[in-house]
Amino acid sequence: MKQLAFYIAVAAIVTLEQLSAVKAEEATRPNILFIFCDDLTCQSLSCYGDNRHLLDTPHIDRLAREGMRFDRCLVTNSICGPSRASILTGKYSHLNGFYNNSNCKFDGDQVTFPKLLQKSGYATAMIGKWHLGSDPTGFDDWNILPGQGLYYNPSMITKDGRVKTDGYVTDVVTDLSLAWIRNRDKSKPFLLMSQQKAPHREWAPALRHLGWNKDQDFAEPETLFDDYAGRSLAIRDHDMGLERTFTDLDVKLVPSPNMTEAQLQEWNAYYEPRNEAFRQANLQGRELVRWRYQRYMHDYLACVKAVDENVGRILDFLDEEKLTDNTLVVFSSDQGFFLGEHGWFDKRWILEESLRSPLLARWPSKIAAGATNKNIVSLIDFAETFLDAAGLQPDAEMQGHSLLPLWKGETPSDWRQSLYYHYYEFPSPHRVRPHVGVITERYKLVHYYKPDVDDWELLDREKDPLEVTNFYTDPAYSNTVKVLHAELERLKVEVQETAEPPRSAYGSEPFEGETQPENPKPKN
Repeated sequence: MKQLAFYIAVAAIVTLEQLSAVKAEEATRPNILFIFCDDLTCQSLSCYGDNRHLLDTPHIDRLAREGMRFDRCLVTNSICGPSRASILTGKYSHLNGFYNNSNCKFDGDQVTFPKLLQKSGYATAMIGKWHLGSDPTGFDDWNILPGQGLYYNPSMITKDGRVKTDGYVTDVVTDLSLAWIRNRDKSKPFLLMSQQKAPHREWAPALRHLGWNKDQDFAEPETLFDDYAGRSLAIRDHDMGLERTFTDLDVKLVPSPNMTEAQLQEWNAYYEPRNEAFRQANLQGRELVRWRYQRYMHDYLACVKAVDENVGRILDFLDEEKLTDNTLVVFSSDQGFFLGEHGWFDKRWILEESLRSPLLARWPSKIAAGATNKNIVSLIDFAETFLDAAGLQPDAEMQGHSLLPLWKGETPSDWRQSLYYHYYEFPSPHRVRPHVGVITERYKLVHYYKPDVDDWELLDREKDPLEVTNFYTDPAYSNTVKVLHAELERLKVEVQETAEPPRSAYGSEPFEGETQPENPKPKN
């Protein structure tokens, strides 16, 4: 009996030690806060040092000062839904099945990093813009905008149905995010995906930011009046230009929808005198483009100001709740955005402003403050990074790489030197032709295809940082073209896209019998 009692006591001690070890491991697993924006571009953030100095973003800059700024975070398909699907799954569009925003619905039965974190003991929540056509899976709680959502007084969808909210959408998403953190299961580490609508089109500012720039003009990009000389038809025949595409809603000749009477009154008090002056001026040609650019910058950047303020609210809350030290904060966007470069707004292209997303990461004691990184990283790396931070193995089908070594200041010898890119959606909404390409630190080799083009372009960012020249047929680049063609074929095999994409990948409209003009007329 004494011997049995001894063994029972030993077993009890071992069990207690194991439980203690598990609890210790739980205590060291970080909380993960993923702050995600829609159409937020590096040019609008002061920590990225754009030469136009469009806006000061002190709270977002705080993340850069206290963590790491990535200068070459690139997307694999520059459009909202596909980027979100790639983040969740760690897979390219052709493997996760979400190619475009037109006719795709996310398959929630797939393995995602929130599911794996949830299974491992994390409390998980998704709040804000989802935009994947299906209900979120892998989350204990979710509170999402229907579709794109509205800027003012948006409805939200929860497991129990729709809920009406009051206020400006950026503030609302932050309010709900902070409330969830405050009321979470505190016995578990947490994953919160706090995802903003802003600064998505139609760029409706918060009322507190109307006139924030005091009617001062913004510096214009060098390529505002790009003539696309020597470029593919794919570049010239688009429907996303300031001179041809803006609507009355875009330029606030009509107000943002869903405002209360009091909100609308304040809105009109700002915009209407300025709109009347615009109508009287009867601007044409370049002067009209310049006016649209100035209005666009006021509105877009005002939306970013609200994001910046709310990032400050979140960071202050983490400090107050003593959560900062053990919380990994990652801040990013689904892609970049054109702020007048090449005369454009929107995204989609493999060109730099569209391709590059902001990425800031802060994890005290794990990431050196004020660090920068110039390696090619991608949104497709996020899933494996979050899992690695939590001490978990990635799913075998994930195609990215954990960023943890880079956070430690180490670059693995096999880190990618190139990235595969494929954009599909055509013709709606902006007539951007499908294209596939390979991106290196210096070059981009691009193939525009379907339905009426079969063009190749070579861009040299070192020689031509504005990306206005096609070097593909230049004899001096013949060897570079050969090398990049081989690399593109290698990457297709590596990412497992060697077959023709299905017709459904391009959207719901047929290629044949198109009726859109080559140069659509402006809508205002």
